[in-house]
Amino acid sequence: MSTSSINPINNNPVSNDAINSNPLNLVADIGGTNIRLGVSDSSNIIIDIETYQCRDFTCLLDVIQYYLTEKKIAQGNINACLAIACPVDTDIISMTNLPWQFSQTELKKALKLNKLVLINDYTAIAMAIPMLTDEQKVKIGGGTALSDKAIAVCGPGTGLGVANLIPIVNKWYCLGGEGGHVDYAPIDDKEIQVLRYIQGFKKRVSYEQLLSGYGLEQIYQALLIIEQGDSSPQQPTKLTAQEISTQALIETCTLSQQALDLFCKVLGSFAGNLALTMNTQGGVYIAGGIVPCFIDYLRNSDFRLRFEAKGRMSPLNKEIATYVITEKQPGLLGASVYLNQVMA
Repeated sequence: MSTSSINPINNNPVSNDAINSNPLNLVADIGGTNIRLGVSDSSNIIIDIETYQCRDFTCLLDVIQYYLTEKKIAQGNINACLAIACPVDTDIISMTNLPWQFSQTELKKALKLNKLVLINDYTAIAMAIPMLTDEQKVKIGGGTALSDKAIAVCGPGTGLGVANLIPIVNKWYCLGGEGGHVDYAPIDDKEIQVLRYIQGFKKRVSYEQLLSGYGLEQIYQALLIIEQGDSSPQQPTKLTAQEISTQALIETCTLSQQALDLFCKVLGSFAGNLALTMNTQGGVYIAGGIVPCFIDYLRNSDFRLRFEAKGRMSPLNKEIATYVITEKQPGLLGASVYLNQVMA
């Protein structure tokens, strides 16, 4: 468990008095491993941020009640927005990577909430983007982000999350989806070889099969097999995504560098596709737990080259900015933004 009391917008400590508790806004970012909870106000200042291990609790109700008890927050007169890594379109929610199942109606009743809103985790990340300052993002390459224009976000992590954001009458609306599962399109001979390797055990190859933690591992395995060729192929060395990226960054393994280079190229192509699909003149943002660990490497890679390499549409993409999100709690910030927009 970790404790913090910060303002995610400027990372300055704030007092509990900064939060208007009448009513109180409860926000959560719920993944397969961790759940983060906090309290926010109408200015999206978030305090009392706590991170819990999901495995330590039997259900979502238990962890929220534990948090409210820890913070001495009385149930009742609370509005809540929960960002969760699974579909949220039905009353019964079954988490993808957790044995948690609950009813939205029953959860609202048990916690005595005024209002309960559930959103997808990438909807939350997308909603946070218009709030980000220059200290919460890093620009990669050229282009200019225009205000009040469509925005796209993708995030290699456990999987590949994707969302789009569009402005309508002074409000932001998120268009969610499963864009990470679109068909992978290789560009050069090496990528074609990697595709054929993955096709050896996958009936269908999506971008998520390369742009994720296990995707980086599969790229490494493919390059190892390709390097060995047909002469006495050895059993592939199993490395984790963290080991591969670490070796690439400290330049102790040429194959790891090749794997991370290819990862960055494919990410550039994919992000460029998102830019074309929505004409995202507001920018394309990279989120997730992987890319923020090697921003300088990404900047020096062919990421931006691939982003712009779109044939007749290259001039369009050259004008579109790309960023890596460095804010530590974009899910909580986006949940707060979403809740305040709903309440308004």
